[in-house]
Amino acid sequence: MPGIIGKKIGMTSLFTADGKYTPVTLIQAGPCVVTQVKTVENDGYAAVQIGYGDKKLKRVTKAEAGHYQKAKTAPKKKVAEFDVEGVSYNLGDTVDATLFVEGEFVDVVGTSKGKGFQGVVKRHNFAGVGGQTHGQHNRARHPGSIGACSWPSRVFKGMRMAGRMGGNRVKVQNLTVLRIITEKNLIVVSGSVPGARNSYVLIEK
Repeated sequence: MPGIIGKKIGMTSLFTADGKYTPVTLIQAGPCVVTQVKTVENDGYAAVQIGYGDKKLKRVTKAEAGHYQKAKTAPKKKVAEFDVEGVSYNLGDTVDATLFVEGEFVDVVGTSKGKGFQGVVKRHNFAGVGGQTHGQHNRARHPGSIGACSWPSRVFKGMRMAGRMGGNRVKVQNLTVLRIITEKNLIVVSGSVPGARNSYVLIEK
């Protein structure tokens, strides 16, 4: 399996074997259940769908309930699909933290924290227009000019301006798996991963 669904538990820090102080993130990797196996003959491509976190039966449609019933498992809160080739999985199989080994590199995909409507200084790291000089008033964090006059007589698309910030799909690559706590399905990866505590993430090998 090239990946798994997990839940971000939070951040802490630890010392590596060579004495280096390292900030780390704890992720509960699974257990995930195989809810669908897609084949080239039936679906046009080979993939495995897995689900994580049980959901009450009354909160799903009858079509969804039937989908999970085929795998003989409870409805899932989070579902993801991974492309697989040459690896056979069956409905109802379980994937957990034993998928990983210490020392390997993984990519983590999550949804970044939403920041709401923000100005250009916070959103795009603008420096503002300097100190209170030349008689300016209340302009320290303003964006400044956004275009020319007679040409092009418009504002170019993609101009960095104020707007909604955060809440985007973000992938952080090449994080090292430092420790694996198999009895609790926890993996410890170096650095930070996108999202708030208890948010769902995808861990890709």
